This record gives sequence, C-alpha cells and structure tokens, in this order.
Amino acid sequence: MLLPSVKRFVAAPLCLAVLLGCAVACHAASLALPADNPILTVSGKINVTNRDGTAQFDRAMLEALGEISFSTSTPWYKEPVRFEGVPLARLLDILGASGDRVIAVALSDYGAEIAMDDIRRFKVILALKRDGKYMTVRDKGPLFLAFPFDSDPELKAQKYYSRSVWELSRIEVR
Repeated sequence: MLLPSVKRFVAAPLCLAVLLGCAVACHAASLALPADNPILTVSGKINVTNRDGTAQFDRAMLEALGEISFSTSTPWYKEPVRFEGVPLARLLDILGASGDRVIAVALSDYGAEIAMDDIRRFKVILALKRDGKYMTVRDKGPLFLAFPFDSDPELKAQKYYSRSVWELSRIEVR
C-alpha cells in the first residue's frame, strides 16, 4: 500500500502530463492561417478558428479537406453540370460547429438560412469547380453552395434553389 505522500508525488506529475497532453491536442486542432487571399470566412458557433474568432480559408485549404463531386440539373444552366467541392458538413465538423443552422452569405450580401439537418441529409457541398473548371466571381464563384437537386425530388423546389448561394463568401453558424 502506498503512503499518501507517495500517492501525491506520483499523481502530481501524472496530472501535469495529462494537462499538457490536452493542451497539445487543443493546439493541434487549431487551423492554419490562409497562405493566399481568403475566399471563405466562417463565424458564429465554431470551436476552431484562425483569425479574430473566425475560420478563414483560401482555396488550397478548402481543397485539402477532401472533395467530392456530383452531376445535377439546375435552373441556371441548360444542361446538367458537375460540381466539385468540399462537403459542407465535413467543414462544419472540422470547425466544431455546434449550431442548428447556418446563414450563407454571398459577395452581394444575398443570404440564405439552411438547417444543419438539411446540410447533412442532402450532402450539400461548397463547390469550387463546375464541369472541371474553377469558378470565377463572374461565373458564380469562387464558391457555389450546391445541392444535388437530381438526388431527391424534394430538392426540385424554390425552397432549395433559393438556398444555393453562389459567390459565397461567408457562413455564420447559429
């Protein structure tokens, strides 16, 4: 049986090691600063930030999160298009988002509210490319909040078309 003073002698360094480990883990979850001009700023109920309480991303940072793609028809193009980008749910998970909705805002200040459940259920993406090419501001870029409209008949409605924010620049988690 260990004496109380020996227990304290062993427990103190162990507690310190655990606290340091937690500090290192928290620091490891931090987000690097953008190396290029940011194209997206996320604010609100997020736990991981890199500048003034927000999470800012350049294109390379977003692409590093992993991209998916889908083809879908839209009301804005005559033929179906292929969108490539980051799953919005993945980005929000990485940031430790705790809200139940997001407000997506375009460069023009057009905004749309989207339930977190819809983001996950419909696999919404932050599209960087359309038909294999990066989108410019003139061409609804650099980010287009894209829904896979052909994947579910429910999505073929004005309710979801109006949530497809192009020229996306900001997301606020609420």
